[in-house]
Amino acid sequence: MGLSLEESLRLTVAALMQATGESQRAIASVLGLTQTQISRRQSGAASWTLDDVDALAVHYGIGPLDLLAGPTRACEALPASRHRTAATVRKGRSGE
Repeated sequence: MGLSLEESLRLTVAALMQATGESQRAIASVLGLTQTQISRRQSGAASWTLDDVDALAVHYGIGPLDLLAGPTRACEALPASRHRTAATVRKGRSGE
């Protein structure tokens, strides 16, 4: 059996965070949540909401269905301007 939609979304968010070099803290700011709330969503202790999906899709510049289609599709749909650069890698290592 394949992944549940919830599991797939967690993997997709993790893949997009990796592709863009964003932290849970950055995603929390976008969604008006705390880093702890994002951590709980990513660990499966809490569920992502449809409002979260909409806001994440807007933030990443992709369609909500691309976000729900899984990590590969979401990362393929991610605009080139949103991909991690050497500068974001350095910024992430400096503790943001």
